[in-house]
Amino acid sequence: MENPKRYKKTSSTNPIYFSWFLLILFLFSGCEKDEIKQTLTVTPTKISIPADGGSNSFNIKTNSPSWQIYNSNAEEIELSNDQGTSSVESIVVNVTGRTLINRYDTLLISAGTADPVKVIVQQPSSEYLYSLQSDLAKIDFIEKNISGSFTITSTAPLWTIQKSANWVVLDGTSGGEGETQIQIAVDALSGTNERSTSLIISGENANSIEITITQKAGLYPDYNTTPIAPDQTGMESSALQLASKIKIGWNIGNTLEAIGGETAWGNPMVTEELIKLVKSNGFNAIRIPCSWNQYLENAETAKIKSVWLDRVKEVVKYCVDNDMYAVLNIHWDGGWMENNCTIEAQYENNAKQKAFWQQIATHLRDFDEHLIFAGANEPNVENETQMNVLMSYHQTFIDAVRATGGKNAYRVLVVQGPSTDIEKTNQLMTSMPEDIVDDRLMAEIHYYTPYQFCLMTEDANWGKMFYFWGANYHSTNLTNRNANWGEEDDIEELFGLMKSQFVDKGIPVILGEFAAIKRTFLTGDDLQLHLNSRAYYLKYVAYQAKLHGMLPFYWDAGNMGENASALFNRQNNSVFDQQALDALMTGIE
Repeated sequence: MENPKRYKKTSSTNPIYFSWFLLILFLFSGCEKDEIKQTLTVTPTKISIPADGGSNSFNIKTNSPSWQIYNSNAEEIELSNDQGTSSVESIVVNVTGRTLINRYDTLLISAGTADPVKVIVQQPSSEYLYSLQSDLAKIDFIEKNISGSFTITSTAPLWTIQKSANWVVLDGTSGGEGETQIQIAVDALSGTNERSTSLIISGENANSIEITITQKAGLYPDYNTTPIAPDQTGMESSALQLASKIKIGWNIGNTLEAIGGETAWGNPMVTEELIKLVKSNGFNAIRIPCSWNQYLENAETAKIKSVWLDRVKEVVKYCVDNDMYAVLNIHWDGGWMENNCTIEAQYENNAKQKAFWQQIATHLRDFDEHLIFAGANEPNVENETQMNVLMSYHQTFIDAVRATGGKNAYRVLVVQGPSTDIEKTNQLMTSMPEDIVDDRLMAEIHYYTPYQFCLMTEDANWGKMFYFWGANYHSTNLTNRNANWGEEDDIEELFGLMKSQFVDKGIPVILGEFAAIKRTFLTGDDLQLHLNSRAYYLKYVAYQAKLHGMLPFYWDAGNMGENASALFNRQNNSVFDQQALDALMTGIE
């Protein structure tokens, strides 16, 4: 018989053990109920890529600690990311190529224990696997032009050019992937009828493109009627060597370019006494802004009056006889070229540019390297298309001058940046025109920054005039007239762009114009601070120009009244603004 006490004790402890068992069971069952189910959401699950290639995206959202994407076609489909730990992620899908069959690829996204999701990548088939493009669809030549070019951009491994006209000469007829520039020349056109042909560029599994070549008879007669053999006598200096000889230049502004005649804008005729005055005060170069279009003997033939050619030659001679370097240009000239850097005006303007420079260059051909030609002044250009037109004007200028021969075969020539603006030039003027002689080109920019200090004569709704410029020349009285941009740091940055773009590559840069007007309506201490500030500006621009390898040419319009920029009194050939003159000369020391 069992011990009653033992039985009683055992039966009294069983409920305790059972309670602990139930508690543990409850806790474990509670944990299972609280465990969060892993989820994965992908939107959208179907994306489209353009036939030529491109990008699209989808979004991943998950509560899993990580996710992955399986991409079975990684060679053609690029993902911005194929794995991650972020709970929300946007994935960019990029397809760079084309497909000859409809693309239907699958991306598989997984995240922990969540159900995987498929994303379908679709791309319609393309007729061609590779693409061919040309930057030009049509190229016009006037009579003979030796320096045209076009650029082929290709994804094809091989393409070829087919031409049927033997009067078109190419420096290459094939290429491959990337960009290839093709130089094109045409033989001289006889007669007055224009002719045209086509170039066909094609490649295997690539589209074909067509470039139309048209050669037109010149709008004007050929004025290069007496070309002579190249003559390097007195023309030994390269552009860099010539630049090293130019200390500082001065503009005969508002004179030979004045519409209505040399004295129409209030300045007297240029005399040799004036040139000697400029030289005696430290300048050794003269820029001669010049108009030509108003001096035509016959507008239909673009023939310049011989009396005007002789007058310009006389002024150039004043400079050269006094050992001064002279830069002669086609200035604004009514805007026929500078306001029309457009495809619509390109043919006619190139014809006139050629006719003018044939006459100018021939008439002034015998001057030595002291004479420099500049093709334009401030050509208005805002975009790449207009820049291409401007480059054709520059090319016509160079080719026309060189073809006259003699000393012009070696003469240093100057081409202008778009709007002669530093930032536009840095962005758009990615190369220089072609030249048949090495190292004889210069670039030109102008500098009137900040405009509110240099040229602005009345307040506008976008800004007020600045009277004071420079860190140490700000007014405590007229604080709203202190320059708040375009000061010392900006000059150094902008001039640095020209140094790296041109000077460091052996291409001198002419700072063809710079000035700051004198605001004599101010009085007392305000006037004196303004004048000191202006002198500091001129000194600093000249100094920084020379420091960055540029050649400064001060703009003097001859005005001695309000908003003046004159250094000299041309009426009596004396110094008018000694403070500004001293500032310039100190700047170049």
